[in-house]
Amino acid sequence: MLIERVWPANDYRNFHYLVVCPESGEALAIDPLDWKLCLDTAKARGWTITQVLNTHEHADHTGGNAGMVAATGAKLLAHAHAASRIGGIDRGLNARDVIRVGRTVELECLDTPGHTLSHICLFAHTDAPALFSGDTLFNAGAGHCRSTGRPDLLYDTFATQLARLPDATRLYPGHEYLVRNLEFTLDREPDNAEAAQLLAGVRGTTDEAAPVTTLGQEKRVNTFFRLTNPAIIGRLRAQFPDLGEQPDAKAVFLKLRELRNAW
Repeated sequence: MLIERVWPANDYRNFHYLVVCPESGEALAIDPLDWKLCLDTAKARGWTITQVLNTHEHADHTGGNAGMVAATGAKLLAHAHAASRIGGIDRGLNARDVIRVGRTVELECLDTPGHTLSHICLFAHTDAPALFSGDTLFNAGAGHCRSTGRPDLLYDTFATQLARLPDATRLYPGHEYLVRNLEFTLDREPDNAEAAQLLAGVRGTTDEAAPVTTLGQEKRVNTFFRLTNPAIIGRLRAQFPDLGEQPDAKAVFLKLRELRNAW
C-alpha cells in the first residue's frame, strides 16, 4: 500500500490522501477538496483514481466530489447515513465494510461518531497499520463536536475503538493542527516532556512537513487519551470543582473537550 499525503495549503488546513495499490496503480482519494491538486499528483505518479471516499459530510471534505467524479468517473463512497446529505453516493458504508483498492489494498471501515453522527475512519490491517481518521482524531487532538456532533459519542469512539488499535498505527488525520494541539496538551499537562520535545521540533517547520505520529505516540502526547493522568485531573478540578476527586474517564474527556472549544 502506498500513501500520498497531499497538502493544498488552504485556509482549512486540510490534508488529502491518495491510497494506492502498488501493483495496479489504482488509487482511492480521501476527502479531496482540492481535487485538481489530487488529480495532478496522481497523474504525475502514473496512478489512476478509481474511488473517492468522504469521511463525513462537511463541505471542506466533500467540496471536491463533483469535480473529481466528472474528471475521472470514480465511484463515490461515504457513510450510509450521510449519503443523502452528500449526494451522488455510489456506495454507502457501514462498520466493518471493506474497501478494496486495486489488487492488494484493503481498508476496514470504522463507524466513528462524535464530530458528526455519521463519520467513517479507515483502518489498514498491514504490517505497518494506518488509520485515516478524518475529523475524529487529529495529531495530538480530537475533533470538535459543534453543530451536528456529540462529545459523549466522541468519547465512546476514542475509548472503545481508537484506543484499542495497535500502538504502531500511523495516523493520517483530515487537518493539520499539531502545534496548537500540543500547546493545549502542555497547558493541561505542563510536565509532559515528550509533548514539549515534539512541539519544539515542529515549531518553525513548514505545515506540509508535519510529522506522521503513531497511536502509541498519541497516547503519550494527546491529552484526550490521557484521561487518568493526575496532573490533568488536578488542573481540571481547579476549573471545575464539581468534577470530584476521582472523576471517571468520560467526565474528564467531556471537560477537556469543553475547554478546547474556547481555547
